[in-house]
Amino acid sequence: MATSLGKIVLAYLLTLPIGWEREREAHTVGVRTFPIVAKASCGYLLIAFPGDTAAQSRVLQGLITGIGFVGGGAILKEGATVKGTAAAASIWSTGVGGAAVAEGRYDVAIILSVLNLITMRLLWRFKQKMAQAPEAGPSDTIPQS
Repeated sequence: MATSLGKIVLAYLLTLPIGWEREREAHTVGVRTFPIVAKASCGYLLIAFPGDTAAQSRVLQGLITGIGFVGGGAILKEGATVKGTAAAASIWSTGVGGAAVAEGRYDVAIILSVLNLITMRLLWRFKQKMAQAPEAGPSDTIPQS
């Protein structure tokens, strides 16, 4: 029991910074969603028939589908624009991290969490700067006579 409790808490804690970062930036998916997805993924695999790899495989397949469904809820379409795809992918990655903890693959879970946080934090700022940069069009590159 202590091992299962520790794994669930670890899955939760590894994803809390990701959720916190999203919440801090005022995104719709944040501090509650990411840890819940991770700990639930971990929990499902912990109870999925230990020793029966075929059953565990089926549970993992269901998790992948289910987390995709949750992530799909984060995607919003506003006119011609689509928002939330990064959040959806991040939710999917968080679920994999929780599953990795359940399987004792702590290295994978830590790497996924760190890269997820870096991607969501640093590349968000990069994306914002790119959106503010003036676009170079044909008139900017070819002198007009």
